[in-house]
Amino acid sequence: MHYVYIIRSSSDSRQVYFGTSENLKQRIADHNAGRSPHTSKYVPWELECYFALVDKQQAYDFEKYLKSHSGRAFASKRLYRRVTKEQKN
Repeated sequence: MHYVYIIRSSSDSRQVYFGTSENLKQRIADHNAGRSPHTSKYVPWELECYFALVDKQQAYDFEKYLKSHSGRAFASKRLYRRVTKEQKN
């Protein structure tokens, strides 16, 4: 199984990251241990949502879409909670 996931920083709730992995639990642990240069600045991270896909290429394509401008707009509107000015850390 291939997972596409969305995580949000607990230290700065405006920070959201999209990724893929075959081992979701280990990948989240890696993010929280600071093993990813893209996410180490905003540890710890919480899982917002994930999608399990059988096809590896489909997972990569979905991640790429989520990282695009239209994909980010879709995700913020439909896939995870929005952060209001009052909720920002």
